[in-house]
Amino acid sequence: MTRAIHSPAVLCLAAMLCGASPPPASKPVTSSGQRPFADARAPMKARRPLHRPHTVLARPLPPILRDVTVANRDATREPVRQAFIDAVQIFPYSEGALYHVYAAPGLVTDIALEPGETLGSVAAGDTVRWVIGDTTSGAGPTKRTHLLVKPFTPGLSTNLVITTDRHVYHLAATSTARTAMAVLSWTYPQDALLALRQDAGKADTETPVAAGLDLEQLHFNYRVSGDTVDWRPLRAFDDGRQTLIEFPATIATGEAPPLFLVGPKGDAELVNYRVHGHFYVVDRLFDAAELRLGLKPQQIVRITRVTESGARPHGGHHDRA
Repeated sequence: MTRAIHSPAVLCLAAMLCGASPPPASKPVTSSGQRPFADARAPMKARRPLHRPHTVLARPLPPILRDVTVANRDATREPVRQAFIDAVQIFPYSEGALYHVYAAPGLVTDIALEPGETLGSVAAGDTVRWVIGDTTSGAGPTKRTHLLVKPFTPGLSTNLVITTDRHVYHLAATSTARTAMAVLSWTYPQDALLALRQDAGKADTETPVAAGLDLEQLHFNYRVSGDTVDWRPLRAFDDGRQTLIEFPATIATGEAPPLFLVGPKGDAELVNYRVHGHFYVVDRLFDAAELRLGLKPQQIVRITRVTESGARPHGGHHDRA
C-alpha cells in the first residue's frame, strides 16, 4: 500500500506539471492557533488620489472696471419706505443718479414724468424680454407723460434711459416674482431753487439800481483797462459812498468774475459786493480794483479811479492795456 505524500513542495511541483497555479502560501500559525497580525512597520502602498473637478478661479476686475462698478453702485438710488406717498415712490431728481425700479410679470409699473415735460426718446438694454410703452394724462400745462414697464419673467435686469425737453433719467430695472412698484416719480429741488433765484433776479431787475442815489453826487472818473473779454465792464462810478460797476447785459448768462481791491503795494484782497441786475455794488470807495477770471491764462480787467488832476493813485501793479 502506497502512502500519499502531501508536502507543500510536492503539491507545488504537481500543480506546475498540470499547468495550474500553485496554491497560495499559508501564513504561519502561532502556538495559540491564531495567525499573527500584519507588521505595522511594513510600508503601505500609496493610494491614488480621488479625482477632483478642475476649479476655475475668477480673475479680479481691472481697476477701471472696478471703478465703474463702484461708481454705478454709489450712484444708485433705492426706493425707501419714507419716500412713499400711498403707492407712489418719489425720488428727488439729481442729474447722473441711477434710480432702481422693481417690476414683476403680469404687473405694470408706471414711471411718471414731470407735468408739462415733453418726452424725447426711450432706450432700454433688453427690449426682447421687457415690454415698454408710453401714454399721457391730463391736458395743457398739466399734461403728463407715463412710461409703462412690464417684464416677461422674474430674475431679469436691464437699464433704461429716458430723455425729455427738461431732464435725462437713468433707471436700473429688476424683475421679481410677485412684487412690483406701482408708480415712481420725482421732485425737482434744483429746478425749484433756480426758479426762486430767477424770481429774486427779476425783482432786483425791476428795482432801479439808481434808487437811493443822489444823481448830483455821481462821479464817473474811473478808467477801465486790461483784457478785452465778453464781460468787460462798460463803466464805473460812485456817489461818494458806494461804487457801482456796470457790465454788459450778457453777464447774467455767463460766468461772473470776482472783484479784488488792489492796495498801494500791489497786494490784492477779495472784497464784498452785491449783484444787482448787471451791476456790481460795492459799499465803499476804492482807488484800484481788478476783476479776475480763470487761471491759465487768467483774464484780468483793471478799474482805476482817476483824480481831479487826471493822475491815477499810486500803488498796485501796472495796467494791461
